Amino acid sequence: MDLDSKIEALLFYKGETMKVKELVKLLGADKDSIENALSTLKEKLLGRGITFIRKEDEIQLTTTPEMSYIIEQIRKDELTKDLGKAGAETLAIVLYKGPITRAEIDYIRGVNSTFILRNLLIRGLVEKVSNPKDQRSFLYKYTTELLAFLGISSIEDLPEFDTVQSELEKFTQEENNSPAGEE
Repeated sequence: MDLDSKIEALLFYKGETMKVKELVKLLGADKDSIENALSTLKEKLLGRGITFIRKEDEIQLTTTPEMSYIIEQIRKDELTKDLGKAGAETLAIVLYKGPITRAEIDYIRGVNSTFILRNLLIRGLVEKVSNPKDQRSFLYKYTTELLAFLGISSIEDLPEFDTVQSELEKFTQEENNSPAGEE
């Protein structure tokens, strides 16, 4: 597979900004090769519905400006739909376990949560903040709008908050202490 195709796949999977140095590290290629592949990818995406935007060392796969009217309609539709099981599940994880990384949410749910998190961000129910332990990732946490939506004034007002917190902590400790490959 060509390097530009690998970059496209990584940008699509991540669903968020990536730095050139991350691509260098993940793909085991030098910076010049990555830059050449990015130029090739940009050419290949001409006339298509997706492109990538670049700000200095940061790159993100996105839809083209010509698609903005359709994307805006989809966004409006998403805001009026119910959250669904996946949205409720993700909110519960953020509420009881957060602040939490997308990778941790994905691990707990067993599936990629990028689009669910995007929907929750758009609705203002979760927010993305810098991760002080790892500048390459973000943490997701609940918003005051979510508390208002749930009709509670504090996270401690959630049903069985202390019990769920201690069970999650116990589960996390067991997962961290179990040898690899053991179930």
